[in-house]
Amino acid sequence: MEALGARIKQLRQQAKLSKAALARKVGVSDVSISYWESGTIRQVGHERLLALADALGCSLEDLLKTPISQPQPPSQRVLYIQAHQSPPWLQQAAPVTILGNIPVPNLCGDCHLVTPAPGERFDFIDPGDLAAILPTNTFVQDGLYIVEHFGKLIVRYLSHTDNGDIDISDESRHMEQVPLGDLPYKLLGQVRALWQLTEMDKASFYD
Repeated sequence: MEALGARIKQLRQQAKLSKAALARKVGVSDVSISYWESGTIRQVGHERLLALADALGCSLEDLLKTPISQPQPPSQRVLYIQAHQSPPWLQQAAPVTILGNIPVPNLCGDCHLVTPAPGERFDFIDPGDLAAILPTNTFVQDGLYIVEHFGKLIVRYLSHTDNGDIDISDESRHMEQVPLGDLPYKLLGQVRALWQLTEMDKASFYD
């Protein structure tokens, strides 16, 4: 059913139909569409399959085909970051070349585009947000950094103080001030740009 669910979703998106619109055409609730696409409901009756095919503008044979995966080229891939796995840009992933055409001063050709993996959340970077990460192990300027702390990836805001120390903050509070040479983290990357979902975007993201 997972393959059929993926195929229903693929055809629905190709037809530019929302779950609610497809549900109306088939005569079911949008929750049913969600359950079918996710594989939560593993049996779809023949009459429903015929109604789905008609609503999606395809034949029953096309509906039952295994969906064709369409991976993005490596140079345009969005990488998932997970708290308990090494940074994906350390696994020989190519930088995102399309970032070079975005008019943001901090971006450069060595940046990678990342987002939290499903079920993951980081300080400052919510699910669905996109961050352009420049791999680095050096603190250069104030800003957000992906760091490793006791084997876990976290995000911290690091900033210079007047006396040459480093202020460390998480999303909600200032945490500590340490000498530059005594950072308690291993630096892995600097956030050079961050695109956050608006409330309207979030509704579409989770549709």
